[in-house]
Amino acid sequence: MLDAPVGGEASPARHGYRRRMAGLTVGYAAMLEQFGPREAVDYTVLAERNGFSGCMAADHFQPWVPRQGQAPFVWNVLTAVGERTAGDLGPGVTCPSFRWHPAMVAQASATLATMYPDRHWLGLGSGEALNEHVVAGYWPEAPQRIAMMFEAIEVIRKLFTGRDVKHDGRYFRMETTRLWTMPEAPPPILVATAGPVTARRTGRDCDGIITVGAPIDAIARLLERFAEGAREAGRDPDAMSKVLQVHLSWAPTDEEALANAMTEWPNGGMAFPKADIRSPHDLERIAALVRPEDFAGRMVVSSDPDVHRARIQAYADLGSDRIYLHNVGRNQEEWIEVFGREVLPRLTR
Repeated sequence: MLDAPVGGEASPARHGYRRRMAGLTVGYAAMLEQFGPREAVDYTVLAERNGFSGCMAADHFQPWVPRQGQAPFVWNVLTAVGERTAGDLGPGVTCPSFRWHPAMVAQASATLATMYPDRHWLGLGSGEALNEHVVAGYWPEAPQRIAMMFEAIEVIRKLFTGRDVKHDGRYFRMETTRLWTMPEAPPPILVATAGPVTARRTGRDCDGIITVGAPIDAIARLLERFAEGAREAGRDPDAMSKVLQVHLSWAPTDEEALANAMTEWPNGGMAFPKADIRSPHDLERIAALVRPEDFAGRMVVSSDPDVHRARIQAYADLGSDRIYLHNVGRNQEEWIEVFGREVLPRLTR
């Protein structure tokens, strides 16, 4: 059944997606840095069969380190996922400021939302040199990148009205135009951030927040800043999306789980910002300095599914309503089946 297209009018997702969003959902993070497009789609289909709710995938032009080995185009992959599944679809995240003019991101997002109604959400970020600097040019510091992102969101929101609009801003210009293909309702815009100032502005100006698993107290502080911003704008933060991507390493033995973390996802043990690093080969040299203890508090590494379940539950208890899991090893099929059987059914909201 899941091998057949399910994205059109008859799709169960058309009217079911928003109902599922009322409680906790746990989706699959399709790591396009590690898996080619066909593999990523197949794993997402398998994840849905085992109880995962949907898919998020990042817009990467390069992997973090060469060993990961892949970087397919996220919009193509999400379209293929949409045809073979019924869950939600999010590019979590894409940057609307360097490789892409925001008008192009708006068009891609509106088209995906039209093809798969009530399933697509648009995750945006301020960018990383690893992906965005491939088109060269000046690479600004973080405050300017964040300012560019929020202006890009202004452009996208204008286009999402479906009317003729134009823009003449500090960073972007757009002549009078419109999106000619629009869904009945525009997709929600979520912003990815780990910074409290950006989180607060996200609460004021956007539909939800995306962040990455970190120490519990750090996530709690970030979500509180987001809630403050929402309340400043007269909005209810409890009714807004709070998306969390959780990297983890599970394998049948602790030794294998640690080996997977060290070899496949050493960037998970790097506590410093990586947005200014331009090359996977530079990150590979830094990765040689990562030690097993560097993953503590940042990523659970264990063969015990219940240890992972406890950490995921702790994130849910903070208020995250959508959590997307990424097991860093290549053992995706085994992990999906184990977590679908032993972890997902025991999570509560």
